[in-house]
Amino acid sequence: NILPTLTVKENVDLIRDVVKNAKDSTEILNKVGLNGQENKFPNQLSGGEQQRVSIARAIAKNPKLLLCDEPTGALDSNTGVEILKLLRECTRENTVVIVTHNALIADVADRVIRLKNGKIIENVVNAQPKNIDEVNW
Repeated sequence: NILPTLTVKENVDLIRDVVKNAKDSTEILNKVGLNGQENKFPNQLSGGEQQRVSIARAIAKNPKLLLCDEPTGALDSNTGVEILKLLRECTRENTVVIVTHNALIADVADRVIRLKNGKIIENVVNAQPKNIDEVNW
């Protein structure tokens, strides 16, 4: 949840109070496509932009495990692709788990775990995940 009384940059910088090795907020905001929006408040942003603020703050925390629930759900396809590229970049240092109904994301994942009625029905390693740009979004 982003805080409505803080600007975009303040929302991301807030993580510096929690962790010592936080990533640079300006760099992360640029990577999620929010450069120039740093001084806006959440109510001045679209739903997709607010979602990207949340993603930026999560990435800025530099966690060992990043849990993403529908990270591209409120985004247009081009922005969604850019966010997936950023999350893929995060997997070099961290584990990223994406929960989604978008079956196309499975094509780029290293491992796919499918659930049905709360039970695992498939758990496979994707031996040759596609490059994100190869998927027809």
